[in-house]
Amino acid sequence: MTSTFRFLEDIALADSAFEARGDTPSELFRAAAQAVIETMVAPETVTPTLTKPISRHDWSLENLLFDWLADIVYLKDAEGLVFRDAACTVDKDGASGDWQMNAVLTGEPIDPARHDLRADIKAITKHCYEVRQHGGGWIATVVMDI
Repeated sequence: MTSTFRFLEDIALADSAFEARGDTPSELFRAAAQAVIETMVAPETVTPTLTKPISRHDWSLENLLFDWLADIVYLKDAEGLVFRDAACTVDKDGASGDWQMNAVLTGEPIDPARHDLRADIKAITKHCYEVRQHGGGWIATVVMDI
């Protein structure tokens, strides 16, 4: 199982960008989620005291990833949560042809006294946004508005 991400310095000057990679769509989604999580907080400072299950589906893998990452930002803003990690499974439904995602975020309410808070992501953007299959794996380029 291989999933990675790296921050991109030359994509957006006022924002933050990353490239995520995975051998499968599930691994790609996990790597992208971890990049968003690590942009917001040092995950090792977050205690896994709660879980947030998220299920989504979309005809487009690109749209599904965008919504998944936006969910993480929304939960930080609306519910005051930060996360340590994310687990997810992404498959294509044979009957409908839609992509299905079932995920669980693990984290806790924000505590500035304990958490090493980093950037405050305002939104995931469509600027330079791309999801593509390359060779035997998947790559996503994501820009975050900070």
